[in-house]
Amino acid sequence: MTKTSAVYARIDSGLKENAENILGQLGISPSSAIQMLYSQIVLTRGMPLDLHLPAEKPAAIGGMTREEIDAELAKGMDSLKSGKTFTADEVDEELAREFGV
Repeated sequence: MTKTSAVYARIDSGLKENAENILGQLGISPSSAIQMLYSQIVLTRGMPLDLHLPAEKPAAIGGMTREEIDAELAKGMDSLKSGKTFTADEVDEELAREFGV
């Protein structure tokens, strides 16, 4: 039999409940999830998580205030007035280059 050790951690009750609900739906016990995490730490020699700030992405209009929307629309109008326009293909290329979308 494999020798085991206990791991004790204090976490937010809501976080624990939500995580264990998801783990239960996946058929994974909390102990197995911790075992998987530790195994990945050993295999990757670090945290197996993406721990950096995400690249800045275009904001969804639903998450913008009225003032932010107005400011973006004003930028667009200024571009049009100055003759600075782009084709749909150019816009697609720029979005792909800058944001990977």
